[in-house]
Amino acid sequence: MKLSHVAFLSFVGLAAASPFPASSTTQNTAKDEITTRELQKRASNPSVSGLKFEIDGTTAYFAGTNAYWIGFLTSNTDVDTVMSQLKSSGLKVLRVWGFNDVTSSTSGVWYQSLIKGQNPQINTGSNGLQRLDYVVSSAAAHGIKLIINFVNNWSDYGGMPAYNSYYGTTKTTWYTNSRVQAQYQAYIKAVVSRYASSSTIFAWELANEPRCNECATSIVTQWATKTSAYIKSLDPNHMITMGDEGFMNGGGDGSYPYTTAEGMDFETNLKIPDISFGTFHLYPSSWGETNAWGSTWITNHGAICVKVGKPCILEEYGVTSNKSAAEGPWQTTALKTSGIAGDMFWQFGDTLSNGKTPDDGNTIYYGTSDYTTLVTQHVAAIKS
Repeated sequence: MKLSHVAFLSFVGLAAASPFPASSTTQNTAKDEITTRELQKRASNPSVSGLKFEIDGTTAYFAGTNAYWIGFLTSNTDVDTVMSQLKSSGLKVLRVWGFNDVTSSTSGVWYQSLIKGQNPQINTGSNGLQRLDYVVSSAAAHGIKLIINFVNNWSDYGGMPAYNSYYGTTKTTWYTNSRVQAQYQAYIKAVVSRYASSSTIFAWELANEPRCNECATSIVTQWATKTSAYIKSLDPNHMITMGDEGFMNGGGDGSYPYTTAEGMDFETNLKIPDISFGTFHLYPSSWGETNAWGSTWITNHGAICVKVGKPCILEEYGVTSNKSAAEGPWQTTALKTSGIAGDMFWQFGDTLSNGKTPDDGNTIYYGTSDYTTLVTQHVAAIKS
């Protein structure tokens, strides 16, 4: 018997209002089925396995990279070219910007507008999040996993400064202002809802290099606790991480990265229940340190990761000259340090249809001698 739309709704309403509850056996079976489905979803996604990660059924140290710009490309062929080269190189995880905030009208790619005098807008069109959609689909086709980040500490591609300009907040109050955090969470929801069922997502990342200069460390810790719990409520099946530089609250040699000057406490933040693993970055020259200093930075983080019982990733590292001589020893140290489960150089470079991809001086271009040393040979060392 075919029901009309009204009759069908009436039928559903009567069924829902039935005075005869489902048997306990039926209820338990339904719960078991839901639990099984959730476990299957989690099993297909990258996950923590002790102090390492399990990716596609294999638990091992991995090599990866960053290409923040890939979601802003307008050529699908270019995206596919990058993914193909990452795959052939043996790089498993790619970190990309999942944000692109604008404060004025543009004909280019943008994901969110924060233009004064207008309501915030999230762009799901062909020059918006559909560009990120293609990155996710191409990554899936090539077996690449993605770390997707939601906001930048810096003004590049909008970031926290774009929110601050719109809402009249500061570097400090960004983390606590209710209107800022409501819009930030609205944006998170828009992105997470698109890919929550995708096993291509390695992890969701709260921010790129969050800092709170001269703040009490509790400000960022409380923000990270609330935000990671919110993401977990949207998607319980994928990992979550901070995206921070790894600034510590004491220890080491007492130099700037080991102080609370930027309001960060690596160990405390790593202990947040919904933070799955730790991240830290390495740019000695930017911090007034030598390249040789970098290996101790890596081992000190590894010790904290072991102490907390969560794996960590050397998520960004780079120098502008003598790359192989500087970064090769860091890779060797990371690979042999317990608690460090992967490293991701900053950043992957390529020549695409419109020329070379962005070069900030740290870029390692596909096919160069540095690429052979720091990617090809590094991946071989991991496999051996």
